[in-house]
Amino acid sequence: MKKNIAIIMGGYSSEYQISLKSGNVVYNTLNKDKYNAYRIHIFKDKWVYVDANDNEFPIDKNNFTTTVNNTTLKFNCVFNAIHGAPGENGYMQAYFELLGIPHTSCGMYQAAITFNKRDCLSILKPYGIKTAQSYYLNLGDVINEEAIIEKVGLPCFVKANKAGSSFGVSKVHKKEELQNAINVAFKEDDEIIIEQFLDGTEVSVGVINYKGKTKVLPITEIVSENDFFDYEAKYLGKSQEITPARLTKDQENKVTVLAAKVYDVLKMTGFSRSEYIFKDGEPHLLEINTVPGLTKESILPQQAAVAGITLANLFDNAIEEALK
Repeated sequence: MKKNIAIIMGGYSSEYQISLKSGNVVYNTLNKDKYNAYRIHIFKDKWVYVDANDNEFPIDKNNFTTTVNNTTLKFNCVFNAIHGAPGENGYMQAYFELLGIPHTSCGMYQAAITFNKRDCLSILKPYGIKTAQSYYLNLGDVINEEAIIEKVGLPCFVKANKAGSSFGVSKVHKKEELQNAINVAFKEDDEIIIEQFLDGTEVSVGVINYKGKTKVLPITEIVSENDFFDYEAKYLGKSQEITPARLTKDQENKVTVLAAKVYDVLKMTGFSRSEYIFKDGEPHLLEINTVPGLTKESILPQQAAVAGITLANLFDNAIEEALK
């Protein structure tokens, strides 16, 4: 009997349009002989099932069901394609875990931790995982520009602490640019992280739970045409994404072992994509994404393809692992 799969997409953040693209790729790719796929749009003002003709049917948040033609539709599993809040910060994970509905992403705690860049880095540092020097600010804090620059140097990155797709990120070259960058970051989040600029090769490493085991996918090297891997570089073709990355064997081994260690230390499940920069030959962790882009152009699907895993297999495995 075919399983009913709810593909949740959209979300409450600036990333909702990217999420809709990812969700529709999953919807169009899932094996129709094995699954009944349903597109569920999650927005602040509505949760709806959207049928093939774009008709909308409200979702009952009490039990995550919908009623179509007087028939109640229940779901065997949820495929999470929401980038950012509430799909990547633990909210949806907690909701489905309370309802007892399997889902393809990591657990609630793991999602909450990895979505908060500074908390995640703090947890991983005792395990010997190298990171950039950083300075934290909460909205309303006194801003001491001299102290910030003394801690992280110039150039530096100013980032929204809980945001993805490079929203709220600026590269600051001069002290005079710092205040504006802080203002931009605070538009996305009430916590920000200011990080030392690490000059080196940047790589993205996909790690997934594949057939019950932690699997590190072929590594992607990021070469941005812009000053850094910003929104344009990620989504508007202003970067080269080279898979497999042009690393030495030693670099490849180091980042592969490290990425698997991070995944296992955090007790991750489902998809993850972490970013590293090599400084003095050592990979330094930047951040972890637990609901990475899933379009054909996205990094994780590119890596899976190089590993010989088709999109259909990638998505099927995620559902099978969730249903276990």
